Amino acid sequence: MRISELEGQRVAIWGYGREGRAALAALRWNLPRQPVTVFCSAEEAQALGQMQDPALEVETAVDAAALSRFDVVIKSPGISPYASPAADAALNGVRFIGSSGLWFAEPAVGRRICVTGTKGKSTTTAMLAHLLRAAGKRTALAGNIGMPMLELMDVQPPPEAWAIELSSYQTGEVQDIDVAVVLNLFPEHLDWHGSEARYYADKLALVTRAAPRVAVLNAADPRLVELDVPASTRVLWFNHADGWHLREGSVFRGERRVLDARALPLPGRHNRLNLCAALAAVEAIGLDAAALAPAALAFRPLPHRLQTLGIRNGVEAVNDSISTTPQSSIAALDCFRGRRVAILVGGYDRGLDWGIFAERLAAEPVTAVVTMGQNGPRVYEKLKPLSLGDRFFLMEAGEMEEAVKLALQVLGNDGVLLLSPGAPSFPRYRDYVERGRHFAKAAGFDPDQICAISGLGVA
Repeated sequence: MRISELEGQRVAIWGYGREGRAALAALRWNLPRQPVTVFCSAEEAQALGQMQDPALEVETAVDAAALSRFDVVIKSPGISPYASPAADAALNGVRFIGSSGLWFAEPAVGRRICVTGTKGKSTTTAMLAHLLRAAGKRTALAGNIGMPMLELMDVQPPPEAWAIELSSYQTGEVQDIDVAVVLNLFPEHLDWHGSEARYYADKLALVTRAAPRVAVLNAADPRLVELDVPASTRVLWFNHADGWHLREGSVFRGERRVLDARALPLPGRHNRLNLCAALAAVEAIGLDAAALAPAALAFRPLPHRLQTLGIRNGVEAVNDSISTTPQSSIAALDCFRGRRVAILVGGYDRGLDWGIFAERLAAEPVTAVVTMGQNGPRVYEKLKPLSLGDRFFLMEAGEMEEAVKLALQVLGNDGVLLLSPGAPSFPRYRDYVERGRHFAKAAGFDPDQICAISGLGVA
């Protein structure tokens, strides 16, 4: 649905975070007299009341009956369409769409490259934008990474390329794109999607429903290998011997060695595979990816993703607050093999199985594990049998300060203090950024120095 098609309809915006604000601004720019109702918090309602917009109404209570008064509701990404009250209102004929859906419905200007995956999508998207800019392309870096596309809709001159990160909340609204990149699939966001099967289906809609001109897929992920790709879509595989892949510590394109991966400013094999995916995407739009690959050496890593904060008293503090699955915690541990590591795990309990994490510790014990958060007690009980016989220290903590203190007591003056929770941050924190800032402060570092994502917007 294009923005112009909203004219004359009963329209509401549900949620007034950054996506909601972008949607309202786009409506006002294109349809200044269109009546709009915003469902938001009391605090946000007070701010909206100062806008002196005669066509704007604000409500703080939302239920199926309230939503059913409208033809179209532009909802924030975090609101699930599968749960009440959205699902109930949909039965009454209400159409739900996100700000991403509005943007994708507009005529395409520039090459659209969309990146998704359970883990690694932000780094891959930022790396992609970095490489495109190194090629001299005016590029927009936007989407789930922190800037809604609607905020950049009227920027002039328009971008030649778009590097767009998409969450599973957004992939079902995509249309008319050049390249879709899918990195990997693990169970995630099951509370929003309702089931593991629906999560995978929604995630893979970026390929199956959007039918991109090219799909860049991970050849090592069995679900992607078995994916029924539209006949109109060409597939480029990465993490495969015939495409972009890792071998002997280097990045290869087929049999050609292109780059020494050990020189990259990104820790871990998974991050180097992210580079392979970005290079494949660059290749998919006809650029010389091999010539651009050395530009990756100047990439600035994103905050909260295996981010080294510094060293205090011989201990290196690493902030991996973005980690929200046990698999991502394992990937973090893989980066520090051979070193003394105390890892902090736990957060919101979504019922994920921590058995795979326990298997990793059984095979390769760490120095210490400190559990915390809502699922901390459950993870502790899962790991408790493994800690017997002094294989590693296992401790429980309440707040972040206690977790850091316990970990540092074990490490002494040598090792890695690693926050890689393997679980979402809420309800204790607003988001993973706030959790990362709290960790930085508890570890003795300035939170204000760790949060900026460079390159957002158009450059």
